Amino acid sequence: MIKGAQGKIDVVVSGWPGVTSGAHRFGGTEWRLGGREIGHIHGDELVDIRFPKRLRDELVAAHRAEAHHGRPDSGWVTLRLETDDDLKWAVVLLRSSYEFARQRVAGRTGRPVPRPKTASTAAKTLAEVT
Repeated sequence: MIKGAQGKIDVVVSGWPGVTSGAHRFGGTEWRLGGREIGHIHGDELVDIRFPKRLRDELVAAHRAEAHHGRPDSGWVTLRLETDDDLKWAVVLLRSSYEFARQRVAGRTGRPVPRPKTASTAAKTLAEVT
C-alpha cells in the first residue's frame, strides 16, 4: 500500500481532457471518458484498469499486471500498489486505457475528444505522480 496513492492518481487522471472522476460502486474512485469507465482505484492498494482483452492477455502474460481480482476472464487488469514504481506504472496503464477510450468515444460520436494542449509523453505522465 502506498499512502495517498488514490489522491495522487486522481489528481493526474481527472486532469486529462474529458475525464470525469467519481465514486465507484464498490468503493474508491473511478474515472470515465464519455460514459466509458477507464479504471478505478480501491483505497491506496489496488487499481483496476480496462483494456481490450487481447491487450489484457499480453499484460498478464508478461507479468506487467494481474488478471482482475474479481473478473479474471474479462479485459480488466489489477495492479497492486506496493512501490512508487507501481504507482507510476498504474498511471501509464491508465493513460493507455484513456487513449483506447478516446478512440472509441470519437468513433461512436463522430467528434474527437480534445487532446491535451501539450503532447503527453510517458515521461511527463510519470513526472505528474512524483
